[in-house]
Amino acid sequence: MEERFWELIRGQARECMWQIELQIRLLNSLIMFISAAQAQIQLGQPATVKVAANLIRQLSYNNKNMLQTGLIVGGWDKYEGGSIYSVPLGGTILQLPFAIGGSGSSYLYGFIDQAWKEGMNKEEAEALVVKCVSLAIARDGASGGVVRTVVINSEGVTRNFYSGDKLPLWHEELPLRNSLLEEASSEVEPMRA
Repeated sequence: MEERFWELIRGQARECMWQIELQIRLLNSLIMFISAAQAQIQLGQPATVKVAANLIRQLSYNNKNMLQTGLIVGGWDKYEGGSIYSVPLGGTILQLPFAIGGSGSSYLYGFIDQAWKEGMNKEEAEALVVKCVSLAIARDGASGGVVRTVVINSEGVTRNFYSGDKLPLWHEELPLRNSLLEEASSEVEPMRA
């Protein structure tokens, strides 16, 4: 989307590839629509996050029989500051203080209800996101193995990447190690006659 607005695609892992291709085609159309309608929508001002989220909602609703994915739209604009919207299956729109979704989200609701607090600074919020995604990764086989974050504020957009070996470990989770073949070959002593 526009640099100040980002969309997170979430959905059933088995359907992600064709959905991503469809989403890209639909989003390219949406980006052109936002660019063309921007002047009319806000009387010469850039579109707001709310406008972008409503366009995504409309796109999702109009294609509800083809899209099996929920969306999260977040961004920053000069009218509302930072805001985040969840667009679940079927095209409903919900403005929330935070949004989670995808296959690993079922593991996160209790955790984030307890850990999220109003007024977190950028570092606290990003640390919470890394914890949440790493928890989902530990519990859900379809949640990937790395964390990518995007911080959007009045200063611009900052992207960060956290590799799997830098993520926190959770209860009963084993630390990363070499493959079993490498481990076995390094511990075996040569036979002596």
